[in-house]
Amino acid sequence: MLGRTGTAAAAMIGLAIGVAGQARAAAVTQPGEQVGLAPGLPLPEGFYAFDTFSWGRADRRDAAEIGVNIPFMIYSSPLKVFGARIEPVVAFPSVFINTHNPAPVPNKEISTLYTPFLGSIFAWNLGGGFGVSYIAGAYLPYGDRGSLGIGLRGTPLVAQAASATLTQRLAASFVGDGSLNLSAVLTYNRPFDAHGRFGGPVGAAIGPIPVADQLNLDLTATKKFGRFEIGAVAYGYTDLSVNRRDRLFSRFQRDGFVAAGGLVGYDFGHVILQTFVTREIIARDTRNGAGYRRHNEETRGWFRVVVPFPMAAAKPVPEPLVRKN
Repeated sequence: MLGRTGTAAAAMIGLAIGVAGQARAAAVTQPGEQVGLAPGLPLPEGFYAFDTFSWGRADRRDAAEIGVNIPFMIYSSPLKVFGARIEPVVAFPSVFINTHNPAPVPNKEISTLYTPFLGSIFAWNLGGGFGVSYIAGAYLPYGDRGSLGIGLRGTPLVAQAASATLTQRLAASFVGDGSLNLSAVLTYNRPFDAHGRFGGPVGAAIGPIPVADQLNLDLTATKKFGRFEIGAVAYGYTDLSVNRRDRLFSRFQRDGFVAAGGLVGYDFGHVILQTFVTREIIARDTRNGAGYRRHNEETRGWFRVVVPFPMAAAKPVPEPLVRKN
């Protein structure tokens, strides 16, 4: 549930861990992962399996191709607190990177599991097709992330995993008679330790890693025509201000962007499919290790599968075979 894109900022980890000398932010929650959903409304009781896969690349010649896969499961329980349905959620994202390095640097194909997410949704149905929800949870640090192939075996690939991260989300949805989806989701991520560290000898060699607070905003405006769904989506991300007096953040490069695109979906009954394409229309430039300005606008394709497992309806009490008048 989750970096440039979300977890995808892993391609820039060489910068983030100081290999190139300038730290750069990276989103923990993947921007755009909530578009196309209606998270403000409680789900009917049951289990729901989601899988959101995306693949994208920035315009630069040396930019890596980055894929992010986010499978997550929600249990919409019968329990309520202050009128809100309790819906535990768990996610186990993964990242795929294909580099496009200038010669003679060899290219690499890298994949790794990302920081797992554990949390719960508290969703209120306000009636009239309106709903709001509050989501609280945490991304748990998940060890070292494989190797970048820079001579340090076990070099972490995903710098933002150096610290556990507290996540809070506020969502609002309006679905009308069920044919609309107007949703907004605001996500705030706060690392438990802004001076993140990995364990073991590799973590000791790398030292502290700067991790900033972050904000994501995901927006959806779609309409259903029978089983078809079509509409527009948009999302944005920014890391928040850091303490420049802290030496670790003295060369920290802030990151942020706004992306928009179109969505098409189809409800097969037992399976819902969605696909959408987004383009970053605004993106902060950053500088590489040599000091050259990098343009970060990215085009990304998305594909989502939703499989509901609703609770079986209560069976009616059987009629007696013989009635007594």
